[in-house]
Amino acid sequence: MFISKEEFKQAFIEKLQTLFGQSLDESSINDKYTALSTLLRETISKRWYETNRQYRVSKEKQVYYFSMEFLLGRLLGSNLFNLDLTKVCQQGLNELGIDLADMEAVEHDAGLGNGGLGRLAACFLDSMASLQLPGHGTGIRYRHGMFEQKIIDGYQIELPDNWLRDGYVWETRKADRAVTVKFGGSVRLEEQAGRLAAIHENYEPVLAVPYDVPIVGANCNSVNTLRLWSAENNYFDFSSFSKGDFLKAVEKKYSLEATSQILYPDDNYPEGRTLRLKQQYFFVSAGLQSIVRRYKRTHGSKPADLAKIHKKIAIHINDTHPALAVSELMRILMDEEGLGWDEAWTATWQTISYTNHTILPEALEKWPVELVETLLPRMYMIIREINERFCAALWEKYPGDWERIRDMAIISDGYVHMAHLAVVGSHSVNGVAEVHSNILKTEVLASFHQFYPHRFNNKTNGVTHRRWLAKANPELAALISESIGEGWLAHPGELSNLHRYAHDPAFQASIRAVKQANKERLARYIKDKMCLTVDINSIFDVQVKRIHAYKRQTLNALHILDLYNRIKENPGLDIEPRTFIFAGKAATGYYLAKRIIKFINTLAQVINNDPAIGGKIKVVFLENYSVSLAELIIPAADVSEQISTASREASGTGNMKFMMNGAVTVGTLDGANIEISQEVGGENIVIFGLTADEVLNYYKYGGYNVLDEYHGNSRIKTVVDQIVSGFLPASPDEFDSIHHSLLRTNDEYFVLKDFIPYAAAQEKINALYREQPRWQAMAVNNIAFSGRFASDRTVSEYAIGIWRVKPVVIREA
Repeated sequence: MFISKEEFKQAFIEKLQTLFGQSLDESSINDKYTALSTLLRETISKRWYETNRQYRVSKEKQVYYFSMEFLLGRLLGSNLFNLDLTKVCQQGLNELGIDLADMEAVEHDAGLGNGGLGRLAACFLDSMASLQLPGHGTGIRYRHGMFEQKIIDGYQIELPDNWLRDGYVWETRKADRAVTVKFGGSVRLEEQAGRLAAIHENYEPVLAVPYDVPIVGANCNSVNTLRLWSAENNYFDFSSFSKGDFLKAVEKKYSLEATSQILYPDDNYPEGRTLRLKQQYFFVSAGLQSIVRRYKRTHGSKPADLAKIHKKIAIHINDTHPALAVSELMRILMDEEGLGWDEAWTATWQTISYTNHTILPEALEKWPVELVETLLPRMYMIIREINERFCAALWEKYPGDWERIRDMAIISDGYVHMAHLAVVGSHSVNGVAEVHSNILKTEVLASFHQFYPHRFNNKTNGVTHRRWLAKANPELAALISESIGEGWLAHPGELSNLHRYAHDPAFQASIRAVKQANKERLARYIKDKMCLTVDINSIFDVQVKRIHAYKRQTLNALHILDLYNRIKENPGLDIEPRTFIFAGKAATGYYLAKRIIKFINTLAQVINNDPAIGGKIKVVFLENYSVSLAELIIPAADVSEQISTASREASGTGNMKFMMNGAVTVGTLDGANIEISQEVGGENIVIFGLTADEVLNYYKYGGYNVLDEYHGNSRIKTVVDQIVSGFLPASPDEFDSIHHSLLRTNDEYFVLKDFIPYAAAQEKINALYREQPRWQAMAVNNIAFSGRFASDRTVSEYAIGIWRVKPVVIREA
């Protein structure tokens, strides 16, 4: 560890010479990034080793967080911050003529996720390490991320996200810890030593190799581990190569390695669906094999020792993707460790806990029985047995209620229902916001809640304030620390002390200056990337998130079109200038979402090039949304758009990040918006639209007719007609799918029902922004009351209420 900038400069220059055999002047920015990151890794590695050693010695319970996604963002800056080395490195680099920000920009965002699920998982890892909890992540080392998004002629174009092309300095390959994952083949049962043994034959083996990434805790010595599994194979058909059939020579190798090639293959095709299921089992099996092996070394390898695994290990499954952990842990305990069914089952459900992230039917995964049975024969056998025993228990409690049993069965109607498997095989099931958890208990999983009333609980999401406030917005962080001290960095609840400054003119001026500087930075980025000049004195109105019908980017876009119409009709319309900023990816197979992107970009083409509106509004769609781009956008936002259809968004975490950075939310009473509103007070947030109960009642009982909205308001009819009338410079049928989603399917997400209330909310935003003292007070209060939405609070609740894990204080060696 270097204490002074002089020590750092010497160590940095020596590392450059050691790695590249060249001087500072001869080194590229990439070389300098690699040298600094490697130097940092050496410091981290000492703590990493000591953390693992002390975990083994203490024998305390450890938690493993299984997730398909971990959106870590760039690690150089966050590791420097958590190690408290940012200042000394920045000073040393400045004296060497190097800008730390330029070095940070060299790092590619790790392509390990897509949206909120991955960002949440990354926040949880940060909080576990910073709270000194023995907690680790388990996922897949995707060679390519979801995709790199380019916007060409307004369309989303998908290019490979080759984030590993320059290597990844933070990972360590552990080839000696590789395990084999088995696919296909057949399973037969035979008696061995007085018990039935499952013999898996003719399977396709895939080698799972772990790559470990250190997760550095802030202001402590803890360094936990994110273990990412890569499918690898060294098979090479030399005979085919010798005959000139070069493709066949490597065909099998690449077929086996496809398992970890790309995040979320398109599941509109059978091959894509098969690969998704294969990915899910791949990392679950590899992860559990590794965990059990480590457990045996520390806690004993006899069947009686394994039967107590739940006392030392907690397995948490983040959504349904890792739900096969239930059947896979059963397989390992029975087939490999010799436990009987009852012992294995008790150990399994007491070890595993499950977070549900959605109530959308399409996201509650289910897999065709034939696919599961063919690809994962042993899993299917175990799931079938779990299902039969569960249905027998249901019959005992609800004799003759076949409809209830069919609805709750894990296997029914030709499908394996993964959410049902996760609930039955867990000791805890939680939602991620109060309203979401209540909907799970009363609607989506109501029958399970009646059967397992004590398993269900709520854990409202949170985000790490270290990355999303302190690192992303250092000027704001410095102002906060100057005003209330630095205690909030360790205890984010202390942000509430800012409340007393909400109406202080000098503090308001400082807050506004910080926001303005952030807006200038974002404006420069927009200018550089898009050759578009935006007004830094306009309201920066931001909606950045995955593109989806229920998130209602369409509502935002229709309001922009309506506002444009109003300005055209009345060029003197007295409004605050507004810059509408969008970003987000549409899934490769989601046609409607892609058309929404095209619609927004077409609006931008019209509005940004119309001199008649005097630049009063502009529309920006920033391509390839990522963690690092979010760190640029969020601190610059004045308005946070959180406008999902009430009841559809489980929680949201973007709403929390914007709040922490002083943006004012315009949103529905959905997900965590409700709790944000309760925390910050109704005077510091702008709420509109249907409530969750109203939406659910419409879904359940009907009573909504979109044509009443369409014909009942001329503004609504005008903008809906403009989608397909030729008003926009696009082919006549370009936006038919959007028009269809509004009128032909009875406006499933109530876009038109909420249109007028949303327009009124935007009018309110306009009026509030004009009263700058009031607006700045709202901004300060949002920051002040955001402490509750720090992931440290969330993870502490998980640790106490679900995982039953305690902090382990790592002492320096």
